[in-house]
Amino acid sequence: MTRPLVAHTRAELREALSKVRARGGLVALVPTMGALHDGHAALMAAARAAVQEADVVVVSIFVNPMQFGPGEDLTRYPRTLDADLDVCAAHGVQVVFCPTVTEVYPGGDPVVTVDPGPDSRSWEGRVRPGHFRGVATVVAKLFGLVRPDLAFFGEKDYEQLVLVRRMVADLCMGIEIVGVPTVREPDGLALSSRNRFLEPDQRLLAQSLSRALSAGVRAGPHGPEAVLAAAREVLEAEPGISLDYLALSDPDLIGTPESGPARVLVAARVGSTRLIDNMALTLGGVS
Repeated sequence: MTRPLVAHTRAELREALSKVRARGGLVALVPTMGALHDGHAALMAAARAAVQEADVVVVSIFVNPMQFGPGEDLTRYPRTLDADLDVCAAHGVQVVFCPTVTEVYPGGDPVVTVDPGPDSRSWEGRVRPGHFRGVATVVAKLFGLVRPDLAFFGEKDYEQLVLVRRMVADLCMGIEIVGVPTVREPDGLALSSRNRFLEPDQRLLAQSLSRALSAGVRAGPHGPEAVLAAAREVLEAEPGISLDYLALSDPDLIGTPESGPARVLVAARVGSTRLIDNMALTLGGVS
């Protein structure tokens, strides 16, 4: 198992990708904040399957301070680079871009940032003001540094996936954004780097998020109100869950349809750990 080349600087990244670009090869990017798990591995596998052997898969590992708000877990966020490189090697990643904060933001906090639109238009944005400004800005910077042809994002962070797709379309970036389905533990819990902070009893509580979403999915044929009521009933039965939001929208997160494809989303705190999840469903069908 060959470990990937690790680039810590912009210059090292350019050099690592220069031969691929010279021969017209494709570059596939998987942006991450590290602490890699099977969910990230699924992104790498999807990227590797989407390109040829002569093309290159790049994983970026960067804990972006811009997307953490006051009191959030920036310093607590796990850093596991050695283990992360093993995961990358096992899934055919040739280059890992692991820059410092100074390398990504050489002048300190950037003056020019990417405005994702009003926070009031998104659930995560309302709960975490400025979060998506930080996400959009760092993703745009990574796109500029790596210049990928394709980029892979997990559906677990569904609002982020929709935002990145919209940014790429609105700013004419010419990058194919590929969404990869959420990977779950056998108990239904969506894989997350933050799951490691859960105590055993908290982990049992956290399973109620996926159970609530599944209940909402099953209620889909009966319409939007039934979806939210079924999901809320599961969550309200668990007093240890502190709910940030439970929401239902169309797949583009523009509005709530009465029928057809939709997405149900949830965010909650279990102890001091904040978790998010979502599932696709179909509304309508029962008269």
